[in-house]
Amino acid sequence: MSPADPATPQQPTTGPAPSGPDALLGVAPQLRALRRRAALTLEAAAVTAGLSPAHLSRLETGHRQPSLPMLLTLARVYGTTVSELLGETPAERQSVLRAAEAEPSVAGGWTYRQAGASGRGMQALRVQVPYGAQGDIVRVHPGEEWLYVLTGRLRLRLADTAYVLEPGDSAHFDSATPHRIAADGLEGAELLFVHTLLQSPVEALCLGAYTKEVRR
Repeated sequence: MSPADPATPQQPTTGPAPSGPDALLGVAPQLRALRRRAALTLEAAAVTAGLSPAHLSRLETGHRQPSLPMLLTLARVYGTTVSELLGETPAERQSVLRAAEAEPSVAGGWTYRQAGASGRGMQALRVQVPYGAQGDIVRVHPGEEWLYVLTGRLRLRLADTAYVLEPGDSAHFDSATPHRIAADGLEGAELLFVHTLLQSPVEALCLGAYTKEVRR
């Protein structure tokens, strides 16, 4: 494979992405198209994202389901947004998002809806966190995160300190702090989630180990 991966990238689609299993079918080619648009080989993108080339290849062929933190990492590596990775790029930047336009998408067992405009310096999502989904993932990456619990109880671990957040509770922290997010009860939890998004060119991103997922 040449450094620029000469295959012509397919153009990202517009409009909301489908939900459920069909959403995953749309993510795979979108991941490949945006990697090629960033002029990254499979190997180079995988190293920058802290993944193995084989793992990234499985994501691009639809044989592996990406988690939300993995999508956040790949969005930063490709200089784009999670919404664009999922094919949700609107024709033009919007200031108002109507509830009826916020189609659900699924990643790693979490269901989320866009809660803000794409292409901004931060991204807002409304996230449904089922019990037991992604609770073993330790996230460490550049930026800041803010979350607000809407329903249910949420377990948040920041470094060595654990919290249980009730509806109405919020948290704002540096994303470079190792953190875990999980539902605390069988009913799951729903939250508003806002994170900053790096807009620098791919070659200027100094992500290093920050993008690597650690499972315990």
